[in-house]
Amino acid sequence: MSKSASEPLNSSHTSKVLKAAIFSRFLLLVLTILWRSLLTPYDTSAPLDPTCLRNPSSFPPPLLPSLASAIENGVVWDSVYFVRIAQCGYEYEQFYAFLPLLPACIFAFSRTVFAPLVPLIGYRAVLALSGYVVCNVAFVFAAIYFYKLSVIILKDPNAALQASVLFCFNPASIFYSSIYSESLYALLSVGGCYYLISGSNNIAVLWLALSSFARSNGVLNAGYFGFQTMHQAYDAFSGKKRAFLALWILVSGALRCIFIFVPFIAFQAYGYYNMCLGRSSDEMRPWCKARIPLLYNYIQSHYWGVGFLRYFQFKQLPNFLLASPILSLAVCSIIYYVKSRPEIVRSLGFQASVEEKSSIAVIFSFQKSHGSNDTQLSEEYSSRKQENHNLRSRKKINQGGDLAEGRTIHGSSEKLGYTSAFILPFIVHVGFMVATAFFVMHVQVATRFLSASPSLYWFASFIMASPNTNTELAEVVDVAGRHPSLNKLKWGKANYLGLMSER
Repeated sequence: MSKSASEPLNSSHTSKVLKAAIFSRFLLLVLTILWRSLLTPYDTSAPLDPTCLRNPSSFPPPLLPSLASAIENGVVWDSVYFVRIAQCGYEYEQFYAFLPLLPACIFAFSRTVFAPLVPLIGYRAVLALSGYVVCNVAFVFAAIYFYKLSVIILKDPNAALQASVLFCFNPASIFYSSIYSESLYALLSVGGCYYLISGSNNIAVLWLALSSFARSNGVLNAGYFGFQTMHQAYDAFSGKKRAFLALWILVSGALRCIFIFVPFIAFQAYGYYNMCLGRSSDEMRPWCKARIPLLYNYIQSHYWGVGFLRYFQFKQLPNFLLASPILSLAVCSIIYYVKSRPEIVRSLGFQASVEEKSSIAVIFSFQKSHGSNDTQLSEEYSSRKQENHNLRSRKKINQGGDLAEGRTIHGSSEKLGYTSAFILPFIVHVGFMVATAFFVMHVQVATRFLSASPSLYWFASFIMASPNTNTELAEVVDVAGRHPSLNKLKWGKANYLGLMSER
């Protein structure tokens, strides 16, 4: 199939994702305005704007105070912290729980692009407007990168499109349109994974490192490079018998992982410099005297009560119920993959088939790859031939020949879509995040905490496109329900069966 034949379909899909992302942002804007006009917000901290402790600046009253007030009314909850940090810097200890990438972007836009609006609506409204623009534009780009990543991994443009649309309308969408760090993190983490899979390792390292400057869980993205390094070193040592090459891969992989940690560690050092150095022992905060002075962990524990099993209280049961839909989806996606590919999970991908290793060479073997070539391959895969291939594959699923059970496709043992070995590092990543959200964090934030995990949308797209997964999914949920630590999620079975019956 020629490239020209595949381009219309791909450009059409990309255009659909772009339209879905923009439409979802406008829809949320309209709903937010409507909601605020009908009901009084629970958080009334938006009008509070005390003078900065350091370097206070004064501006004349805005010429359009009503418009300024309308913009500032959306600055609630965590948005208050991000806008305040952009305006005044890190004034108080608890402010260091919010990483600096989003405030830095807000500050930069307020002093450049939107600076002419300061006389009209005031500086704080300009800061808020900058935050809204940064977060919503970042989300649109995150959706496009999500589609590009999904095409490469799923090798099915239709499934990638469906998963991308689900991402555009995910349950945590309001946080992606508000002044929260979710949009920037999603853009950097998904985009970083895309460049990693495409073979552009240096760009991937930069993007994933910036993700740890946006959110603390960005440091977990170092695991993708750790996974790649492990497989490439094994391939170089066992397959090519080149010990020096394997050692070089291990060293370079370790350096890349460290580089991803650097922004978060540097920010902790910045907090230590501001809060601890130059103070007497009596003035020092308790965390300053610790052997490893981690400001972020202390703030989460001291101000928000975050800690292992600290949220397991009867009064928090409604919050566990609030988080149950996303946790149920995540747990079911993990269990389904483990049941479908037990040999891949047990061996951490080292028992992948020859066909699978050739298609995921960037992670599972040491081969030089070129991002443009990988992208072109993925784009060409979305030709009419692939559509026919998907139709035949789905017919096999309807006849009981489920891909997850090892049936071949065109004489090959390569598995596509959600059951591909390529999904494994994403499954490991989301598994760690699920455990953290359930056992350590305030569980009600699980919806937005897990909302940037691509595997959840790939799994949702998979079960929507495969009618015969109803029975298998029911078995998966039964397994999850019987597990002692997952009893709180048992009600997910009814939700999923209801979802499937509605289809």
